Amino acid sequence: MVMKHYPPEFRAEAVALYRSRPGATIKSVAQDLGVNHETLRNWIRLDDGRRTGTPIAAAPATAPPSGTTEDENAALRKRIRELEEERDILRKAAKYFAGETRW
Repeated sequence: MVMKHYPPEFRAEAVALYRSRPGATIKSVAQDLGVNHETLRNWIRLDDGRRTGTPIAAAPATAPPSGTTEDENAALRKRIRELEEERDILRKAAKYFAGETRW
């Protein structure tokens, strides 16, 4: 079996993507990125080790709408930022793998 080496930036972005998706599993994120789920799990463990003393913050559950349009707009803007970040990470992953497949 061939061992693949991923750049540190890709690893960090993969961990950030996993942490930014509250309902996602390691397996689903790894599949989206095209990496082995155990590889992603190891990256997450390494990142946790670097965070010694810092508890892993669980993503907050989506709060019910408070009723004001300002609050709703703020929540929607936050969600847009999260989705744009995920999109950018996936684009970088696709670009990386496209370059890796060229001979």
